[in-house]
Amino acid sequence: MTDTREVATLGGGCFWCLEAVFEQLQGVERVVSGYAGGSVPDPTYQQVCGGRTGHAEVIQVTFDPSVLPYRDVLEVFFAFHDPTTLNRQGYDAGTQYRSIILAHTPEQARAARAVIAELTAAQAFDRPIVTEVAPLATFYPAEDHHQGYYRQNPEQPYCRATISPKMAKLRQKYTARLKASASARS
Repeated sequence: MTDTREVATLGGGCFWCLEAVFEQLQGVERVVSGYAGGSVPDPTYQQVCGGRTGHAEVIQVTFDPSVLPYRDVLEVFFAFHDPTTLNRQGYDAGTQYRSIILAHTPEQARAARAVIAELTAAQAFDRPIVTEVAPLATFYPAEDHHQGYYRQNPEQPYCRATISPKMAKLRQKYTARLKASASARS
């Protein structure tokens, strides 16, 4: 049997937000928060937040494309962040919060550009999409305390204010795509 798993690397603001959403989806086997797209090897959270490493906060999603195709991964990605704000998501500002798709293959890059073109043609957003599409060079996992952050800290003020509404939207809009454990919490 061949391994049919794929990996997507996506950045759309604080990695805690996207991680919390993608962990709930059927077909997703693993989500790791980390850093990519910059020039400093083995960056720390403090370095990335300082905005001088060039890295974005990203998640790396391992998924089964027979359950959750890559285009669907992109659909969810675009539904849960604002791809029209340059280097910003809500109150989080800086290049580390940019909207970015780091492609693992030329096929992923083509799919990402096609989805962006489709969303643009459909005028899905009020402003132009500024999401960067680039090949993935290196992914650096974030420190352990950033992994599964929302799961471990749902009452933390940032989580309550920023992530909890995204989770409500996820349960409302994507109920059919949620893992059984996630839809049971609805």
